[in-house]
Amino acid sequence: MGVLSTKSIALLSALAACSVTNGRSLPRADDLDVFVQKQRALSLQNVLNNIGPDGSRVAGAKAGVIVASPSTENPNYFYTWSRDAALTMKMIIDEFLLGEEQLESYIEDYVHSQAMLQTVTNPSGTFLPNGAGIGEPKYNVDLTRFNGAWGRPQRDGPALRAIALIAYSNWLISNDQEDKAKTVVWPVIQNDLSYVGQYWNSTGFDLWEEVQGSSFFATQNQFRALAEGSALAESIGVQCTGCDQAPQVACFLNEAYWNGEYFIANINSNTGRNGRDANTVIGAISVFDVNASCDDASIQPCNSRGLSNFKAFVDAFRNSTLYPINEGISQAEGIALGRYTEDVYFDGNPWYLITASAAEYLYDAVAQWKTQGSLTIDETSLAFFQDIYPTARTKTYTPKDKCSEFPSILAAVTKYAESFVAVPT
Repeated sequence: MGVLSTKSIALLSALAACSVTNGRSLPRADDLDVFVQKQRALSLQNVLNNIGPDGSRVAGAKAGVIVASPSTENPNYFYTWSRDAALTMKMIIDEFLLGEEQLESYIEDYVHSQAMLQTVTNPSGTFLPNGAGIGEPKYNVDLTRFNGAWGRPQRDGPALRAIALIAYSNWLISNDQEDKAKTVVWPVIQNDLSYVGQYWNSTGFDLWEEVQGSSFFATQNQFRALAEGSALAESIGVQCTGCDQAPQVACFLNEAYWNGEYFIANINSNTGRNGRDANTVIGAISVFDVNASCDDASIQPCNSRGLSNFKAFVDAFRNSTLYPINEGISQAEGIALGRYTEDVYFDGNPWYLITASAAEYLYDAVAQWKTQGSLTIDETSLAFFQDIYPTARTKTYTPKDKCSEFPSILAAVTKYAESFVAVPT
């Protein structure tokens, strides 16, 4: 799959450390480009400060270990999570692919650290004979096992790590380093893909580490990992154990979670929740491919059901009794968002990263429509579009239409995206 757009990566990088570096609300939309330009380098450096062995905020972390947070109390996040580290490394790899050449040493350290972690016996299991230990969610920053009680296993980390390293491997291949991709990086990827292929249909804890069941976010990334892993294996002439499960994962993703209006975030569980969860929005961002079709099995941001799901998720937080901060804001404007409406962790308040993710989702969809040169509105996505472009109707819009509305609709979606960035935090 393709690399995120420059603006998208810059925004995500900027948001990653925004609260640390300036402590102020995000800028108004008309200042966004200026903000991103200034914040990007600051944000990237703050990420690197949390990576061992030389990160200024994580003394004692081993080389290549990405620490969730330097905070050691209330809460203690001074650990490395497989999921969080993989998502961070994917951003670093994307930045490297966009020209930040100095980041390659961090990528190489990460590869080596993860090769070690995969073999660490832990409460989730062992590496041999069945690889169950690869599903362990977090470790101490010195690459030793964490023995405390936790929500384990978590099935998304191996898939996300594979996705990140596949992106790096593809770069190695295109730069005449296929042997390195095959002998150094592929063994780590194959361990993860083998785990995904074996355990994708087994329950585990979700990305919030609260619900045991099947997670939309996990399944979405498991499909991407297996699909991309299969392509990589073919390109370097190796077998991919587990990749033959990709069609079954795609079927499960597209059929099991959809309830006719939105994707239920967690199934095969008894949560008592309505299922509208940022899980399903973040998942689409994590599998975003600007060149993918809107009906791709991975469920891209521009997917009709994905847009219906986006509306259902956001509308859940327009309840001003639940979220007074959103009172009086129109359907055409962004609002403060949380993880899910039943959330009570730290009082369940809005989280600026979730609010910013809504903007990223919409930016991604716009990028896809621009790439495709068309936009199709159907009955499933119509309500989403009519909130922000009232005259929208079910049809395919293109720039070549007489009196084309294509630019106006894209402008409306972009304006909607930037209204989420402008939400006070």
